[in-house]
Amino acid sequence: MVEMDGAVGVGAGSGQAPAPPTRLWRLVDERCDLRAMETDYVRRFHRHEPRENQCSSAVAKHIKAPVHLVWSLVRRFDQPQLFKPFVSRCEMKGNIEIGSVREVNVKSGLPATRSTERLELLDDNEHILSVRFVGGDHRLQNYSSILTVHPEVIDGRPGTLVIESFVVDVPDGNTKDETCYFVEALLKCNLKSLAEVSEGRVTGDQTEPLDR
Repeated sequence: MVEMDGAVGVGAGSGQAPAPPTRLWRLVDERCDLRAMETDYVRRFHRHEPRENQCSSAVAKHIKAPVHLVWSLVRRFDQPQLFKPFVSRCEMKGNIEIGSVREVNVKSGLPATRSTERLELLDDNEHILSVRFVGGDHRLQNYSSILTVHPEVIDGRPGTLVIESFVVDVPDGNTKDETCYFVEALLKCNLKSLAEVSEGRVTGDQTEPLDR
């Protein structure tokens, strides 16, 4: 079950800063006292400029694991299969750096088999990852995402708030709502898996390191 928060912003083409995603989804059974903080992060870090034929949205997830552990998984642009359940294989040549391109194979069950993706931004200080789809046999044309990781306290212990936003073309025959719901469902699965993997690495006050 989900709840939607509106994120009001300035529209593209107004001469002002681009607008944040039009909505923010989160699980209703999660902590609710950070709604204002979530919206603030979206406005600060997740600004897209959707065109008339595009839609934009964001998904948030609270994870009971420290930021450094969660980020160590997220930043592995060369190994998205570490936490993305729909990825079966990933190939990337060279080091993880802006401009790197990965070839991702998708598991059966989705309307795609492969995706070519470019690393647009990797900021280890601010914990920001941005990826753009540049090829593949999927319908997510001109897809671009921003994922940010933020520290928080959950039940008195170090936790992490993860927010992922996107902008994408609306395919012919689909509405903006249908397109957003489809992408949001994929992102929710990814973030749910990220939480399970991250929390599984927490042992008492220690965390299992991830080889870099």
